[in-house]
Amino acid sequence: MNNNRSSLVWIPLIIAVSIVIGLFFGNNFSNKTFISDNDRKLNTILNLVSAQYVDTVDINDLIEQSIPKILANLDPHSTYIPANEFNKVNSELEGSISGIGVSFSLMNDTVVVNEVVSGGPSEKVGIMTGDRIISVNDSSLINVKDTEVMQRLRGARNSKVKLGVKRSNSPNTIFFTVTRGDIPIHTIDASYMIEKTTGYIRVNKFGKNSYNEFLSALIELQKEGANRYIIDLRGNGGGLMEPAILMANEFLGENHLIVFTKGREKRNESQFWSDGNGSFKDVQLVVLIDEYSASASEIFSGAIQDNDRGLIIGRRSFGKGLIQQQISLPDSSAVRLTVGRYYTPSGRCIQKDFKRGNDDEYSLELYDRYTSGEVYNKDSIKVKTDQVFITSTGRTVYGGGGIIPDIFVPNDTSGITSYYINVVNANMMQRFAMQYCDINREAIAEMADYNELMSCMPSNDALLSDFVRFASQHGIPARWYYINISRNLIINQLRALIARDAFGNQAFYPVFNTADKTVAEAIKVLKSGKAEFPIVDEQESEKKSKK
Repeated sequence: MNNNRSSLVWIPLIIAVSIVIGLFFGNNFSNKTFISDNDRKLNTILNLVSAQYVDTVDINDLIEQSIPKILANLDPHSTYIPANEFNKVNSELEGSISGIGVSFSLMNDTVVVNEVVSGGPSEKVGIMTGDRIISVNDSSLINVKDTEVMQRLRGARNSKVKLGVKRSNSPNTIFFTVTRGDIPIHTIDASYMIEKTTGYIRVNKFGKNSYNEFLSALIELQKEGANRYIIDLRGNGGGLMEPAILMANEFLGENHLIVFTKGREKRNESQFWSDGNGSFKDVQLVVLIDEYSASASEIFSGAIQDNDRGLIIGRRSFGKGLIQQQISLPDSSAVRLTVGRYYTPSGRCIQKDFKRGNDDEYSLELYDRYTSGEVYNKDSIKVKTDQVFITSTGRTVYGGGGIIPDIFVPNDTSGITSYYINVVNANMMQRFAMQYCDINREAIAEMADYNELMSCMPSNDALLSDFVRFASQHGIPARWYYINISRNLIINQLRALIARDAFGNQAFYPVFNTADKTVAEAIKVLKSGKAEFPIVDEQESEKKSKK
């Protein structure tokens, strides 16, 4: 009897403990059970397709096609990297690839060498800018897509490749055997003194070597007399976060927040602060952005703006603030899964709005900016007035996606006519520039730099007439009413393209930027002293001075 009573006393306690244990395991393993159940469902479907579908299906291929669609239902930036593309995708950010050491473009379905990497494999054997690569290992490269060209030119380090080259001064094909090697990928397109005390640096992406390249450029320009800088991030779609943080750190004093992240898991939450060891904390700074500046570009721009360290000029940036973690899969493929969001120091989320699984609407958002007039008119920018944030000196900035510039510069459409569009679509200016350099290749080889080339070029009238004649011979008739409207635009681009074909990208921007209105605004702002640290709200400053 007593034993039975003792058992009865323990029963409620046992039931309570069982409930607690059940709740614990239910909360912690229910999702896993759910995934396991759906995993069995997915395997059942694949087995049914394999065994009973009317046609024979490669199940592995079906899975490869399905994975990107699954990830597309999460957000616009979670992606799948197939095994055969893994090395290529990662090499662009790692800072080197194994190849022949040239940059090229396709003209008339022919591979034309735009630039030969200094000290690279192609330069060592004598390949020159302007050469046409018409064959690889005796296999034709004519009418081949640019992606296939890259695949055939790249290869294992120390492997050899035979190139057939057509050169303007030789009637016969010239053959070169190139030993492939590691080619550094430069993320700085150009750095030069744009004005007596102003240095200009254009960054095309944020890769493994970007910080070192950027710091070297800053130091070299400082030696040439720069005490203020224009950092051009227009068209820069981002890349790695770490270089952007290190680059921003160069301009900030100690204990300034650069960026912070939030994620579902604690491990994906972090804060990044400046250490005060930057070498350019006192220089005037302007950052140029546009609707194609994204991710790491927005981290850098947001840090400079929210810490009132410099002025942002241009147009609202893209709005990509999702953090992807790359996870390798057993077959050497990988998934880049979104695990968090980036926030600027003031608390703005960089990521613009999106609807899960609606990639079409997201991808058309940039198009909508053009149709709505946002890129042409400051008043058309979609500012979310309910998302107000304050910078370190009390300036108002707005959230809702992307970085809104302090000074808006509209997209420049002056000079764009139907004639200009026709010659651009036909790649006519690049073709003319290449022909000009071919004809004058020997003379160009004797020149010291692009400045000497520009001084030796024909007058603007002669250059334009030569180009119009060239375009007419290739199917685009002269229409002088429209040509005169587009005159300055065409001449500037022709000169810049000729400079690039002769001396590489480093020569393109000093010529091209002479007619760039955003760059002109940046120089104007720097000369006025408005970019001095700390940046203050002009209206608030005027109010205080009146008091």
